[in-house]
Amino acid sequence: MRESLRPDRIRAALVTSGQPWQSVEFHPSIASTNSRASEIVSPYAAGPASDATPLWRIILTDDQTGGRGRLGRSWEAPPRASIAVSAIVPAPEPEALAWVSLLAGVALVRAVTAVTTSAGAPVEARLKWPNDVLLPADDDRKVAGILSELTGWGQGQQAVIIGAGVNVDQRRDELPVDTATSLRLVGAEIRREDLVIAYLRELPAVLRDHSARDEYRGLCATVGSQVRVHLPSGAVAEGRAVRVDGSGALVIEIAGGEQAFSAGDVVHVRPGPDTAGMIGT
Repeated sequence: MRESLRPDRIRAALVTSGQPWQSVEFHPSIASTNSRASEIVSPYAAGPASDATPLWRIILTDDQTGGRGRLGRSWEAPPRASIAVSAIVPAPEPEALAWVSLLAGVALVRAVTAVTTSAGAPVEARLKWPNDVLLPADDDRKVAGILSELTGWGQGQQAVIIGAGVNVDQRRDELPVDTATSLRLVGAEIRREDLVIAYLRELPAVLRDHSARDEYRGLCATVGSQVRVHLPSGAVAEGRAVRVDGSGALVIEIAGGEQAFSAGDVVHVRPGPDTAGMIGT
């Protein structure tokens, strides 16, 4: 039987000395943890009446019924089989905003590695630009995704809501698409609390560590591969992904030149042919 999360255990591990986290809010079932985080931030929009802030708060659920990813895509999982968690963190400087989702991916990879290793079934994970965690042991299928949303609160201050969904215990027939996987499917049986705690301990560290950007680049499976970048206009850019630049954009070689694509301007990044192409429709 799949057990419910233990928020008391998570709270004891995270709302403690040496950690910035202020609260853990748990819901047995909720439409969206990111939407609930937005509700928490909203009363502060006109300016807090005290020194309280909406920052460093955590929202968790056993059953997210209206989960969403980038560009409004749905995210589905059976109750108590996955992790759905949102965290409210301070917004960085504007030039670093694009890095928030990317660095959250680094925190997730670190957490997956540590927790599965402790469980005796170490799992390698790597990243697909911009916001997916892949498992090479299951043909680079997706095990986790991240959705970050910028929001404002009191007197011009800003926060980022970082939502993360991780497939933990699903069987193959419980996954919505063939390109998804779970930790269970690669032989790792873990407690979901352990992964939540590990991830949220890593998250503040990577967000303030500039060198974590190099760690992201080292983990990014997209760099060095041939890709097709699908754009909202319907155009498709084909080429070799050569790097993630200082702004967090993906740079690809196209027809002898280079072009950078920011995550907000891209619909999909898919594997491409073995030879570089050009922008088309």
